[in-house]
This record gives sequence, structure tokens and C-alpha cells, in this order.
Amino acid sequence: MKKCLSLALLLFLPLVHAAPPEPIERLDLQRYLGTWHEIAKYPNRFQEQCVSDTTATYARSDEGRIEVVNRCRTASGEYDEAHGVARLVGESGSPKLKVRFAPAWLSWLPMVWGDYWVIDLDEAYTLVAISEPSKEYLWILAREPHVAGERVEALVARLAQRGFDPARIVRSPHDAR
Repeated sequence: MKKCLSLALLLFLPLVHAAPPEPIERLDLQRYLGTWHEIAKYPNRFQEQCVSDTTATYARSDEGRIEVVNRCRTASGEYDEAHGVARLVGESGSPKLKVRFAPAWLSWLPMVWGDYWVIDLDEAYTLVAISEPSKEYLWILAREPHVAGERVEALVARLAQRGFDPARIVRSPHDAR
């Protein structure tokens, strides 16, 4: 009996770790709009050129869409920008969005839309964690480029309790140029 229970537990544990992160209950999109500074992230291939000063800016367009501009400084000192569009998934107040950086004419393809889930957000809308169902991607963003270490550490501890690997998180530098 103990062997069966141990085997069942060993088979079940990876499923717990692989469970999608729970998003926050409600997102006030109007308060969320504006510029966010990347504080830390899981490294990813589409930001390899970024060496510092990474930001994400969200704004409502005249057509009611959410315009996204991701910007970072490259090793040459130039800025690299990616322009995209976001849309809510579900009703107003949903913390789940889909983001597209591919050309508009490809927007009918589901694979060009990436999941963008707000999984942790302070009451003042100044520190946020973003991920997606597989937990492969993670970003910690803040309204200011520098955040008190204990606030980031507390957020990382909450993320670790939810199955994120703190060892994979890399701090994002911000140069005062």
C-alpha cells in the first residue's frame, strides 16, 4: 500500500508544479495603463538583445484597442522597440490578456497571440508579476525603475510558493543615462 501511495504521489507532484498560475481576481485596466519598468524576468529569446532600461507601455488607442510598446537599450546604446496590441480575454476586469507583436494581417492566426496573465499586483498598482499558463515566462514590472529589495524579495517568495523557480529570475538593470 505504501508503495502505491508513494508512486501516486510521485506521479502527482509534477502535475501540481505544472498547474497554471492563478491570476489575480480583477484588473482595473485604466489604472494598469501607462509605463512599467522591467525589474526582473525569466530570460527569454525575444529579449536577448536587451541589456538595460527595459520598459513596457500600455495605452488605449482611438479605436479602443490596447497599444503596447516594449522598449529596451541594446549593447550598442541604441533603443530597440517592439509595437504590439493587447486585448482582454473575457469580461471587463479580466486579468487575462492576449498580446500580439506580429503584423495585423496575421491577427487571425491564434498562434500569434501570446497569453499575458497578471498573477500578482499590489493595491497601489506599482509592482506586478506577469506570466502565462505554462509558467515558462515571467516578468516583474514596476512603475519606477528601482524598487526596494525587500518588496521584490517578498514578491519572489510569493511566486516561489506558486511554483516559480527563483533561481531562474534575473534582475534587469536600469542605467541613469
